[in-house]
Amino acid sequence: MTTAHTAPEDVRDAAPVSAREWTVGRPRVGDGAQLWRLAQESETLDVNSSYSYLLWCRDFADTSAVARDAEGRPVGFVTGYLRPDAPGTLLVWQIAVDAAHRGRGIAGALLDHLSERVAAAHPLDAVETTITPDNQASERLFSAYARRHGARVSRTVLFPATAFPTPGHEAEVLHRIAPLAF
Repeated sequence: MTTAHTAPEDVRDAAPVSAREWTVGRPRVGDGAQLWRLAQESETLDVNSSYSYLLWCRDFADTSAVARDAEGRPVGFVTGYLRPDAPGTLLVWQIAVDAAHRGRGIAGALLDHLSERVAAAHPLDAVETTITPDNQASERLFSAYARRHGARVSRTVLFPATAFPTPGHEAEVLHRIAPLAF
């Protein structure tokens, strides 16, 4: 489980948030392969191509975050983007934590770090994500995030199961967490 870090540390990187044996900061292009592996091993995420994770680490590093172990290896990540039609809304695309590192608060720290970093650069009044009805872990994670930030969670079906070309894909329920005040 080694990751090549081919890109130099970005000087715009916010100071990492440290918690015991891990830190949280911006992703680097060299993290893309590890993020792909984490998504694949999550067994809950729709896994994108490995190429997309490389691009995400390059093009959306400002709206994504990586948790690293003491050796600097990615052990968790969150990817997101500011919605073009609602630039005060951060859409969280994916979040995953390596199975060996779960239960340590990494996912919550990733969300807090990312939303605070984005809010420091752009007005941010909401976080959105989609969660399938069977994903209780994500439901708990985002409900806890809303409580920590004194916000409400509204839920609506964004994409019904019938919208997906693959059989068996559950509906994607949009969770909108607002209002946020940073």
